[in-house]
Amino acid sequence: MISTRRLSLAGGVAYLLTFAFSIPAFFLYEPALTDAAYIIGDGAADTRVILGAFLEMLTALAGIGTAIALYPVIRRQSEALSVGFVSTRIFEAAVMMFGVIALLALVTMRQDGAVPGNDDTTMLGIGQLLVVVRDHSARLGPGFVPVLNALCLGYVLFRSRLVPRLIPALGLIGAPLLLASVVGRIFGLHSDESVFAAIALPAIFFWELSVGLWLTFKGFNAAALHTLGFDSGASTTDRTVVADGGA
Repeated sequence: MISTRRLSLAGGVAYLLTFAFSIPAFFLYEPALTDAAYIIGDGAADTRVILGAFLEMLTALAGIGTAIALYPVIRRQSEALSVGFVSTRIFEAAVMMFGVIALLALVTMRQDGAVPGNDDTTMLGIGQLLVVVRDHSARLGPGFVPVLNALCLGYVLFRSRLVPRLIPALGLIGAPLLLASVVGRIFGLHSDESVFAAIALPAIFFWELSVGLWLTFKGFNAAALHTLGFDSGASTTDRTVVADGGA
């Protein structure tokens, strides 16, 4: 038997860890993205870029953790959407790892120096290619897949009332906005720094932050748990679910 309060706490903390890891990660590996000559530079930022890539990897793993923790509970509302949530989290993490690999490859190429027969121009081209790979992994991973995450988990939480409906509503509103923004960037209709891109982000940002905070400090709604068939005889902070998923 697994405590649903422990599951909500684990899911909430995992959500908060995605913020704790991803925000500093961006600032740490920023030199590799903004300095076009990084690959032939002096390597002063190598350590911070490697640390940023490591935190990005932890972000991806924390994202998977949110799905693993919440699945035993949300599957009672919708098996299909719960599997979809787990699957999209794994897909998001896999795409993010392409970006991590690109950053680490950039550092390795810089540390190994020029390949025999390659001049600085060639090395600069390789460096820019790796940065482009990382940028596209960011757009298609944490940039696009949260749309699918929000639709799957947001709908389940909205229908089940496991958390206040305002929280999943943010995700359900933000998902189509983010989708339109990402598609627009892919087709070159606007840039990452455009006003539309900035407008599309807040709803998804606050959706994930609020669900993380609520699950961490409040947990699932007791009445909703009872409706989903969890042990009504347990306390509101210690309701249980069979570990193998049986209802």
